Amino acid sequence: MGGDDAKRTPWDAVFWDIGGVILDLESVQGAHAAFVADLVEEHDLEQDVEDAVDTWRTAVGNRFREREGTEFQSAREAYATGVEVLVGEDLPRERWQPTFDDHVESSIEPVLGAVETIEVLAQRDVHVGVLSDVDDEAGKRMLERFGVRKHFDSITTSEEVGRTKPDPAMFETALEKADASPERSLMIGDRYDHDVKGAADVGLRGVAFGAEDGPAVSYRIESPEAVLEIVDDEHPEL
Repeated sequence: MGGDDAKRTPWDAVFWDIGGVILDLESVQGAHAAFVADLVEEHDLEQDVEDAVDTWRTAVGNRFREREGTEFQSAREAYATGVEVLVGEDLPRERWQPTFDDHVESSIEPVLGAVETIEVLAQRDVHVGVLSDVDDEAGKRMLERFGVRKHFDSITTSEEVGRTKPDPAMFETALEKADASPERSLMIGDRYDHDVKGAADVGLRGVAFGAEDGPAVSYRIESPEAVLEIVDDEHPEL
């Protein structure tokens, strides 16, 4: 949150999802594909890279779908399952994790305008938080990679809470950290049911960035920079 000279705003808090809002998801997909290509070469797999990527992603997706309701499922464990299915054996993590991390670190990119918007928003008199369904360490490492972690007043992850959005516990934990009222808080997300409607069910105002339209959408933005117009509006319909 900004200091004494920070620009005033009627909002208490602005919460950001990571994937699809701060983190460009296409860059993540590219990192994963490059990692799988390395596995194909290292283990002399008979599949071509495209088929191998499909195999890995299907295995990862199936692992996530095994969870019950909004129970947290570690991405680390899902990726390990993908590796096991692809290469046909349970590889020790030290055999593949460093290569995976190197590809992610070198390939991921922020959504255009997100970093600059977060930097400006940090100068406003408002709590700036992260509220994301990510593994705790991985999420914080991404924010460090983009140079924005220092600008967030709080970081709430699904690993920390043990649940995923749209579970109310996710939003309630973030609001408690911010000491913010839900009706004076914004949630920026790219998924309607998880981010926007989940937030609205707890009383927050949903900001849809890439998410589909629906009754839970209070604001729709086409770029991260548009968040500043919402925050700087001195007379929003609260």
